Amino acid sequence: MTGKIEKYLLDKLQKEKLHFSLVDPDSFSIDEAKSAATISEEAGSDAILIGGSTHTLGNYLDILIESIKASTKLPVIIFPGGVAQVSPKADAILFMSYMNSRNPYFITKSQALGSFLVKKTGIEPIPTGYLVVEPGETVGWMGEADLIPRKKPQIAAAYSLAAQYLGMRFVYLEAGSGAPETVTPEMVGLVKKVIDIPLIVGGGIRSPESAKKLAMAGADIFVTGTIIEKEKEKLFDIIKAIKS
Repeated sequence: MTGKIEKYLLDKLQKEKLHFSLVDPDSFSIDEAKSAATISEEAGSDAILIGGSTHTLGNYLDILIESIKASTKLPVIIFPGGVAQVSPKADAILFMSYMNSRNPYFITKSQALGSFLVKKTGIEPIPTGYLVVEPGETVGWMGEADLIPRKKPQIAAAYSLAAQYLGMRFVYLEAGSGAPETVTPEMVGLVKKVIDIPLIVGGGIRSPESAKKLAMAGADIFVTGTIIEKEKEKLFDIIKAIKS
């Protein structure tokens, strides 16, 4: 059954491409996170993602999400970096399987361990197939990934189609936070050609030009994080490029 937040995203995707602003609790103070959320909404972002590769959790995560929700009407979606990174204060969680990890823990075991917590909190799960592409950065290292080679889009396409057939409702192609380059437009194009579900792309999106190329290739949802920390004004140009 499609939940409220997933329906919101799918309805918006009928009209335009979407943008998510990623707030990493390890990089943002409460005040910085509130400011980032406000700026993201002004710039035309469609949701706030909360998460990172390390394990910020518990009371601080609740307070951070509450502070962000006080600063924006955008939905807050957890992008979990660990099994306990769940908060009843959020609107939804990307319930992800790290498809190309070498470690079964990241593919199904952490999901099993976290499933009751998600049910108990009543947070909406959004089933997502998560794929990490070279260079992978921190998330590639932490998740023990067989990184998908940049020049092998067929591998990404095969994993993405498998994710769809396994029942995932979104595919997320990730180059890694702070990556020097985005996932290639060729990879995005081939993945989009074989799947029928929305494609999220993140990592290395630093300019309107790179965002536009990925949009033209077929990406549906764009995630940027580092840009809010360093060049807030560029966020407006990137979102404009995505949606034009």
